[in-house]
Amino acid sequence: QVQLVESGGGLVQAGGSLRLSCAASGSIFSINVMGWYRQAPGKERELVAGISSGGITNYADSVKDRFTISRDNAKNTVYLQMNSLKPEDTAVYYCKQDIQGSRQYGFRAYWGQGTQVTVSS
Repeated sequence: QVQLVESGGGLVQAGGSLRLSCAASGSIFSINVMGWYRQAPGKERELVAGISSGGITNYADSVKDRFTISRDNAKNTVYLQMNSLKPEDTAVYYCKQDIQGSRQYGFRAYWGQGTQVTVSS
């Protein structure tokens, strides 16, 4: 079984920074894409940033030049450095990792439990 554990959320003033982490553990053979999503109250979940196994990144337009996604393959961990935070960044942030549990199986998407990020004005 695979488990994703997130950490790093909290309350911060506008203009501040937070760093989110998401570590995968369990039966892991390979990890492909890792990403961060967020869901604000009354809104649909949206992609914030993604990073491929080769390190190629993509970002939502709303967070470009403010957020940075990175990964540590040795630790099965993905990070999201969030700078210049705005009140509209307030949401529950979820990590997602596409994980292959063993050589004979394909990749499956696993989600973290979510961590609250609140930005006060």
